[in-house]
Amino acid sequence: MAKVKNKALFFTTSPRSPSKMIPEIKLLSEKFGGRKWDKKSQIEFMELLAQSDFFEGGGSKKDKAFSARDRITRAPKSLGFINLKPSIELTEAGREFIFGKRPQEIFLRQLLKFQIPSPYHVPTKTVKFFVKPYLEIMRLIRDLQGIRFDELKIFGMTLTDYRNYDSVLEKIRTFRAMGGRYEEKAYNALNDILKEIYSEDIEAGRTKTRETADASLKKFLQTKRHNVRDYADACFRYLRYTELFAISQRNRSIEVYPDKVKDLDFILETVDRTPVFIRDTESYKKYLFDSETPRLYSDDRANAIDSLMRISDYTKNQLAAMSVVELKDLRDSIISERRDAKIKAEVEEIKSYALYSEIVDTYNEIISDGYYDTPLMLEYNTWRAMTMLDGGEIKGNFKFDDAGQPLSTAAGNMADIECDYGDFVLAVEVTMQRGSRQYESEGEPVARHFGQIKKRTGKETYCLFIAPTVNKACLAHFFALNKMEISYYGGKTKIIPLDLEQFMKLVDNSYNYERRPTAQELKFFLDEVIRQEENSANELEWAEKIQDCVTNWLD
Repeated sequence: MAKVKNKALFFTTSPRSPSKMIPEIKLLSEKFGGRKWDKKSQIEFMELLAQSDFFEGGGSKKDKAFSARDRITRAPKSLGFINLKPSIELTEAGREFIFGKRPQEIFLRQLLKFQIPSPYHVPTKTVKFFVKPYLEIMRLIRDLQGIRFDELKIFGMTLTDYRNYDSVLEKIRTFRAMGGRYEEKAYNALNDILKEIYSEDIEAGRTKTRETADASLKKFLQTKRHNVRDYADACFRYLRYTELFAISQRNRSIEVYPDKVKDLDFILETVDRTPVFIRDTESYKKYLFDSETPRLYSDDRANAIDSLMRISDYTKNQLAAMSVVELKDLRDSIISERRDAKIKAEVEEIKSYALYSEIVDTYNEIISDGYYDTPLMLEYNTWRAMTMLDGGEIKGNFKFDDAGQPLSTAAGNMADIECDYGDFVLAVEVTMQRGSRQYESEGEPVARHFGQIKKRTGKETYCLFIAPTVNKACLAHFFALNKMEISYYGGKTKIIPLDLEQFMKLVDNSYNYERRPTAQELKFFLDEVIRQEENSANELEWAEKIQDCVTNWLD
């Protein structure tokens, strides 16, 4: 049971990507099932997790028990995938999430059941909640025909009681009708909302946060702005995983897929808005762990047939003899084929350089943190840039949604992007991490992924490591690894760190070249950077020579 001290609406934020829950929950249930969830098992779980090939790092190295609780008691427990009392046990919903054909479907059911208050989330006496957060945000998306990320941050976070829904809806409509520069009015509106939500704390002088000794109002509001951004970001990611919603990159809003409107309308009409079993833990668990509730639109045969007829040429007679499961399998197959066709068409457009300006604009948006999920957009846009840059077989390991849009980042046990040029391969790793976190999160995994690809392909292997700014510790780490014979990584590595602006310069050089660069011209650049490292006294000198190689490539 967690005491809810938040005065604004909140969402589960760990893990940030729903797909990354699956191997962690599986590991916990297989290795610790039947044991008590106590400090000893928490530490052991975190140590085992750190050794897995899918874990990307993060968490407190000093307090492993806290890190384990952070990963398990937030989303996996709150969404009913794992039961921790009286002992660790995979729930019915958890089994369907991990082993079922449609994890996005069970994930949607669980989001619809998440509520505050509940036996898992008990607000303090000064905090008033009465809401199923994801259900009400879905309602806003439908009623507003999409909601912008800023609108969710500013107004969605005030929806702590579903009975105040109409008031929140009207505030968003009023905000949209206001004149003035958008960024300025959004900033001012969020500040005003935060001052209203935390007025009692501000008036009483309770403005010191855990992260700092600075008790100024400015710092207090800055911290709260970061918090609501994190919650809004997590909400967008979780909603998108259900495959009901798409992101409009142009205005950074989330909206329902046109062919999923009936699915969403069915949810909004049939799912009870009122929190249930608030003080009855056993009844709440039974309700939460059920993998078949609430009912979805496609659970009904007639509706499943209707969905298929809207996206295909099948007739009602052709589908009449199929079971609901068979109808869903057929629907998934059709959607997969349609998605693959869209991605193939996009690749052809990218290779023609028709999207050059859009790719550059997207990088500029990423640098200014203009997207709700910048790590995902960095992976996706770099895949597009590598596809445009040269003629190899370019594979992005991030996930696509039904519409061929980026959905979630690559799993932790593989490179972000893999490029095969016949006689050599290139791994591309990207990160938005900065400072010491960059080295802690990326240093070892990048080298490990390099070694995995080298051993799997048996080809000469290179790796580009791209970050907004390469941390000096990462630069030094890769400089040293490239000089050392390490059998675990397949010998000496060939890892080349690039600031994002340097990579964008390579893309610009390619665009302005007299013809499309060849794979051998790319290899020449990679070999030259490694050769310059061999002639450098230290990593700082190498960094200067990397810049020269970037500037002069294809000159």
